[in-house]
Amino acid sequence: MGEGKVLGVGGIFLRADDPAALAAWYRDHLGFPVTSAGEPTPDGDWFWAAQGGDTVYSIFPRASDYFAADRQVMVNLKVAGIDALLARLRAAGIEVITKAGWDHPDVGRFARIHDPEGNPIELWEPPAVAD
Repeated sequence: MGEGKVLGVGGIFLRADDPAALAAWYRDHLGFPVTSAGEPTPDGDWFWAAQGGDTVYSIFPRASDYFAADRQVMVNLKVAGIDALLARLRAAGIEVITKAGWDHPDVGRFARIHDPEGNPIELWEPPAVAD
């Protein structure tokens, strides 16, 4: 029997007025399998075999301005090739927010977008690992 500990994030669940449309938005613009409640993706996928490695799970003070005050959660997605992703998002008409103060050579580069339901999404590219 296991030791009774959490192994990782098992899922991220959002509410939406149109779950199928929001799931398609994530698949189309961010490129990973997102399902509508109780349905697989059009390709039959139920799961996302994430390749991102370690996950940060952090609690912020309620008064923090790190993300919108009217939101309880912000999803942070680890990415590779942030410049190419941001260019595709902008070309699709999605507002991309960047601030030089968010980036740090020891931590990486950051950008923010919002999905069509207004949920904040932070995009994070960790720093390159020196060979």
